Amino acid sequence: MTQTAASPLLTLNDGNRIPQLGLGTWQTPEAEAAASVAAALEAGYRLIDTAAIYGNENGVGAGLRAVGLPREQYFVTTKLWNDRHGYDETLRAFDESLARLGLDYVDLYLIHWPVPRRDRFIDSWRALIRLKEEKRARSIGVSNFEVTHLERTIADTGVTPAVNQVELHPDFQQQGLQTYHGARGILTQSWSPLGQGTLLGNEVVRQIAAKHGKTAAQTIIRWHLDSGLLTIPKSVRPERIAENFAVFDFTLDDDDFARLETLDSIGNRIGPDPDTADF
Repeated sequence: MTQTAASPLLTLNDGNRIPQLGLGTWQTPEAEAAASVAAALEAGYRLIDTAAIYGNENGVGAGLRAVGLPREQYFVTTKLWNDRHGYDETLRAFDESLARLGLDYVDLYLIHWPVPRRDRFIDSWRALIRLKEEKRARSIGVSNFEVTHLERTIADTGVTPAVNQVELHPDFQQQGLQTYHGARGILTQSWSPLGQGTLLGNEVVRQIAAKHGKTAAQTIIRWHLDSGLLTIPKSVRPERIAENFAVFDFTLDDDDFARLETLDSIGNRIGPDPDTADF
């Protein structure tokens, strides 16, 4: 396999390292997951992000095996779904995910949503702590947690998540949450980094892309990388998967950042509000 570029690696608060740019597989059908994962690995990706609720862990595992890289050369994230919260149930759900993936361990296991109304995420977090102690999840983190959820998690267990994966894109930048993460040593990982495609036609984005001779998607991905964020753009098309990875030969400047900052608005959230989401 010829690899022409490699994602930078960032260091987590537990000392493990994570590729900054990876492939997201949300809404990737099981039947297409193996091919898209294989295409991503061939293009140079080394982080693959999935979740139990995506229904494609079998396909992701098949794609990993098809390429045949040594296990230590790629990074796999999966997530606990909301109906499996609780200590024992979390352990069972993890075992099921691991079996579907066909792996002995995952590199990162996340609680997908806090679901505060059910109030069981602390029990689940204690189970994740055990999985990390057993080295079956090399690192542990959360997804869609707000500051209040993070503060309780840390206060009640003494263990700080390595990652919080949240909705984040240029028109919903979550600066307050990013600042809190920075103070706590939590890395921010952006899901729906392209705003589920809504930003690709934005005139500001298009002008900055033209300035750098890049596509709108490449420009937005570069914004995430230059902002120190982890990010996981999704595609099932091999040419788009490769295009999204071809972002290591340019950077954005201060003027680009200033212009993109003007797009930010709290009203631009696309997904559910973590404080009220219950599904």
